[in-house]
Amino acid sequence: MTARITAAPVLQVQGLEKSFGGLRVIESLSFQVERGERLALIGPNGAGKTTAFNLITGVYPVDAGCVLLEGEDITRLPSRLRIRRGLARTFQNIRLMPHLTVLENVMIAQYAHSPGLISMLQPVGFGRRNRWREEARGVLAEAGLERYAEQPAGALPYGIQKRIELVRALLAHPRVLLLDEPAAGLNAAETDDLQRALDATSARGVTLVVVEHDMQFISDLCDRVVVLNFGCKIADCGIGEIHANRQVREAYLGNDAEEPALDAA
Repeated sequence: MTARITAAPVLQVQGLEKSFGGLRVIESLSFQVERGERLALIGPNGAGKTTAFNLITGVYPVDAGCVLLEGEDITRLPSRLRIRRGLARTFQNIRLMPHLTVLENVMIAQYAHSPGLISMLQPVGFGRRNRWREEARGVLAEAGLERYAEQPAGALPYGIQKRIELVRALLAHPRVLLLDEPAAGLNAAETDDLQRALDATSARGVTLVVVEHDMQFISDLCDRVVVLNFGCKIADCGIGEIHANRQVREAYLGNDAEEPALDAA
C-alpha cells in the first residue's frame, strides 16, 4: 500500500462541536488529512462517526468549529457547493433511486457540477449519446459495471448497488472522498472487489476517509486511524499502532485482552 502524501493537508477539521437538544454528540473534534492519505475514522456505535461526516459534508450545521478544504473555509457552504469544490461521500444506507437505471443513477452526480438551469438539463439531453451519458458509461466500464447500465438499480444485488454508489460519488470528481461503512453487508468476494476499486481510486490521487467496522478491511486499506468515543477523539495514530494504544484498549478491549479485535461498528 503506497500513499501519496504531501506536507499540506487537504482536509482540516478544527474544534467541531455538535449537540442535539441537550446531548453533546461531537465535542471539540480536530484532525487533518494529508493529500493522498487513506484515513480511517472508527469507534463504537454512537461514537459520532457518521455525525462527523454529516458536519464535514454540510448535512448538519456545526455548533462551533470549522472545516477547511484545501485551506478554504467551507463550514457555511451548502452540501452541493462542497461537492463542487471536490468533497464527495457515500452513505451508510444505499441512496440509489431503485426505479432509475444504473446509468441514470450514476448521471445524477453530474448535476453537482452544473452551475445553471441550462447546464442542469444537459445530462438529460435529447438523445441517447451525449457527452454526459458517454462519461457516465465510461466510468461504469472502468469499474467493470457497464453491463448493468440499462438495468433498474433496485433489481441488482446489494454488493453491486454498493459499487454503483461508489461510482456515482467518483463521477463528482472528488479530491476527498468520504465513505460511510462501504464494506457493510458485503461478502468476502464483494469486499475484495471493493478493496481493489478503492486502491485504484487512491492511485488516481483521491484522498480517502473511511468509516468502517471491519478492522481487517481497514488494516488493508488505510494508513492512519482516528478513534472516537462519545464524540471525542481518543487516538490518532498509524494503523499498525492501534492495538497498542492504551486509551483505545481501555475504551474497547479491556487491559487483559490477549487478542485485540476492535469493534468499530
